[in-house]
Amino acid sequence: MGRTFLAWLIALLAISTPAFAQPDAGWWNKDWPYRRMVTVDTSPTGGNLSGAIGRTVLLVRLHDGNFTFGDALENGADLRVVDSDGKTPLPFHIERYDAANSIATLWVSVPGLNGGERRQLWLYFGNKNAPAGSDIARTYDPDTIAAWHFSETGGKPAADLTANGNNAQNAVPAIDENGVIARAARFQGQGELVIPATPSLAMPAGAPLTLTAWVRADQLAGEQALFARGPLVVGLANGAPFALVGTQRIQAGAALKAGEWAHLGFVADGQNVRLYVNGVEAGAAPGALPALDGPIALGGAAGRPFVGELDEVRLAKTARPAAMLLASAQAEGPNNKLVAVAGTAERQSAGGGTFVYVLGKVEMIDAFIIGLCMVILVLAVAVIVTKVAYINRAVRANRVFLKRFRALHEHLVSMKHVEGVGPRELDMIGQAPLGRLYETGIEELEIRRETRGRRPLSGESVEAMRAAVDAVVVEENQKLDRWLVLLTIAISGGPFIGLLGTVLGVMNTFAGVALAGDVNVNAIAPGIAAALMATIAGLACAIPSLFGYNYLNSRISALSDEMRVFVDRLITRLAEMQTEGSPAPAAALQAAE
Repeated sequence: MGRTFLAWLIALLAISTPAFAQPDAGWWNKDWPYRRMVTVDTSPTGGNLSGAIGRTVLLVRLHDGNFTFGDALENGADLRVVDSDGKTPLPFHIERYDAANSIATLWVSVPGLNGGERRQLWLYFGNKNAPAGSDIARTYDPDTIAAWHFSETGGKPAADLTANGNNAQNAVPAIDENGVIARAARFQGQGELVIPATPSLAMPAGAPLTLTAWVRADQLAGEQALFARGPLVVGLANGAPFALVGTQRIQAGAALKAGEWAHLGFVADGQNVRLYVNGVEAGAAPGALPALDGPIALGGAAGRPFVGELDEVRLAKTARPAAMLLASAQAEGPNNKLVAVAGTAERQSAGGGTFVYVLGKVEMIDAFIIGLCMVILVLAVAVIVTKVAYINRAVRANRVFLKRFRALHEHLVSMKHVEGVGPRELDMIGQAPLGRLYETGIEELEIRRETRGRRPLSGESVEAMRAAVDAVVVEENQKLDRWLVLLTIAISGGPFIGLLGTVLGVMNTFAGVALAGDVNVNAIAPGIAAALMATIAGLACAIPSLFGYNYLNSRISALSDEMRVFVDRLITRLAEMQTEGSPAPAAALQAAE
């Protein structure tokens, strides 16, 4: 069942329910026909962050569950990200865009992010004539002095994405095509990356510094360096993250798990140094950094070889707040609770209300269930309308017939032989259930007169006439009851069919969440809301059918009662007519002699 068909069938609900409307930021540029909402949720229902976070680079993951790659350019050049005001484009760049496999990763610079809020961004796409919108250098703020994605191929040196150009002088030993984000650098105990010293990397004594990186240790034994520059070493000691500042050492209390990705952070603010694991502080010590100079080594150092993988290494010449490190860990990790992309696209001038959004999330099985309920509803409404029209015609025709019937008094004859009854009135009487009963009774009486003359009817004859008229009553009741079974099916079956669709939809939603590993309310709520559409469809099918059935049943019962009373009245009068029209007993005896 097509979603357009469903939208037309249920459109009245969307129009009549103001609660379905949601705030619309306005369309940024009419050259872009599609957009999707990107929600950054730092409230307790999402990332549960607090305090001011500031300008933050957040990862947005696209896949076939939240993005239609066929509506965008093959290289993603038409992508644009607009702030919640609907007017301000945000700097971003694409690390990976694979339309063939329906997967993409974008880095978006989000200004003024705060804890405890739900920030709505807009991802625009679909402009086939758009130039490339990525702006790598502007994605990072001026305090970011180096950032490495390790997305290079063909043995090229690892490139710094900031405007500082702090590129490595060599390539990574090996590449993992499917790191925690996209490509990752793989180290095998030798061949660390060397970043030459540059003016932008100069760090005087006491200067603030923030280092963040994703790490996956394939081997936990021994001491391994992830970052080394002069007296500063950040690494793993038997799997436990540590930072060595000159002779001062801070170390996390728990080791990382081999083969699992973890987000590490090191922050020096001039007074204290802190170590973070997955955005949570794991160790701290007072003191400031000494002057750092000379080249930087990533993925190992002399006497501290590293066996594992690194991804998304960044350096900043400022002390980043703890909330920013937690935001990065949540947005970039496999268990993303911070950033969610709407599962359906909004078309320009298509509205974008909550109802349309939920309808767009309906899965195929739920769409089939909703479509089935709507088909049953259409059939039920057709039965109700048809039956109401039939009963109204029967009631009007009965009135016309009864007027003529009362005028005949005791001299009952077929309506065809009544003076003054024209063809139009005769046709109306033919549509009256009472008229058909009457004509059947008259025909039965005529048959007996042809065979027995004017003699009074025996009890058996009267019962035979009654049986013939009762047979017509049964036929009339069957006409009145015909197709009402569709209403009972809609009343009793509609809610159960809708409930089945809801259960299947919820099951598919939780299964998809389990497969994607994206456990957050933004991933679960749209699927459950869409699954509940099946229950709504079932109730929408049953409720009108219930009202219609009760209304029809009351009117059909009234017609049936009227027919039963009329049969008794008709048979009695016909028997009286036959008795009054027979010869007297003495005259009959003389005639017999």
